[in-house]
Amino acid sequence: MRHYHKRSNVESVFSMMKRKFGPCIRGKYSESQENEILCKALCHNLCVLIQEMFELGIKVDFQEVSAPEFMCKIEW
Repeated sequence: MRHYHKRSNVESVFSMMKRKFGPCIRGKYSESQENEILCKALCHNLCVLIQEMFELGIKVDFQEVSAPEFMCKIEW
């Protein structure tokens, strides 16, 4: 049952993203398709963050956090 709840959360996010951005991706090559999906996920996360800021009355000051803390460390 614990795994089902995690899966249902993932399915909910996929459904939200498809409703918001459409079910299709337009990239021709796999790299561009991956980039498009990552951009859609980023935009979805920003929309959720903004919505929660307004609903919960949270004030976020992004200038308090230094830039390196936002950066992902990806090694190729």
